[in-house]
Amino acid sequence: MPGSARLRDSEILRNITTKHAEEKRFYGAISAAPAVALKPWGLLKKKQITCHPAFIDKLPSFRVVKSNIQVSGELTTSRGPGTTFEFALSFVEQLFCDLVAEDIGENMLMTVAANHRIEEFNQVDWSFDRTPHVLVPVANGCEETEVIILVDILRRAKVDVVIASVEKSKKIVASQQTKVIADKLIEEASDSTFDLVVLPGGTKGAERLQKSKVLKRLLGEQKASGRMYGGIFSSAAILRKQGLITDKVLASDEAGVVIDGKVITSMGLGNMIDFSLAIVNKLFGHGRVRSVAEGIVFKYGNK
Repeated sequence: MPGSARLRDSEILRNITTKHAEEKRFYGAISAAPAVALKPWGLLKKKQITCHPAFIDKLPSFRVVKSNIQVSGELTTSRGPGTTFEFALSFVEQLFCDLVAEDIGENMLMTVAANHRIEEFNQVDWSFDRTPHVLVPVANGCEETEVIILVDILRRAKVDVVIASVEKSKKIVASQQTKVIADKLIEEASDSTFDLVVLPGGTKGAERLQKSKVLKRLLGEQKASGRMYGGIFSSAAILRKQGLITDKVLASDEAGVVIDGKVITSMGLGNMIDFSLAIVNKLFGHGRVRSVAEGIVFKYGNK
């Protein structure tokens, strides 16, 4: 919100979605949108639906299902940001088949995320008596999902996050051709001190991050000053080549997210919510991470 309300107020979108429903083609909504947009449009009739817990009371109780995903004919609904992966994969399954959905899920490391989440070694305190400052460098070819989830969750937790492009422009084109606008160029960001620097994955993106002399200097300063840093999947190679993780336990198939002292690593896409919440937990503690996790409808912690 207020995004769902603004979607509801778009007459063009209403006409498109209504036509889809009338022609029995797939349509869906997530979080507040089933209650805020689809209900006023009259597109929930004779459907079983789910939505964000904060909006459940706005739906007919006899139609509500308290599940992460609900497929009812051509309509698919879901509960919130924390159920987005399941929501998207449900459409893949409906549009193609379950084998395609399973294949994509495996490539996103969803199996690793489901079985083994977070491990910590050589525990040290990450907390501050002020707002923590975090740098997320980006480049063409970075995994946009990793960047978006990380930044979104940290900002929900009231962390000061700066997205900095190592390219000549603030606009980068991510791995799936999504355009991401950074806050600054890396040269501008280098004038500040960051409590944590996190490198997103993506093979091509990691290769371009590695070429940045400014980022290399910043990472060296992070370690020398005893500040935190981390990497996601392929970007861990950058940390390895700079000798920043030679003595550290890293994320693996057995543990999708690993914290070792002041270093945090992740296996990738399927672990990104856990990875981001693990940072929130280290910075603020259980109360803050629980509040953020509940807000996005995600069960945080080891199973």
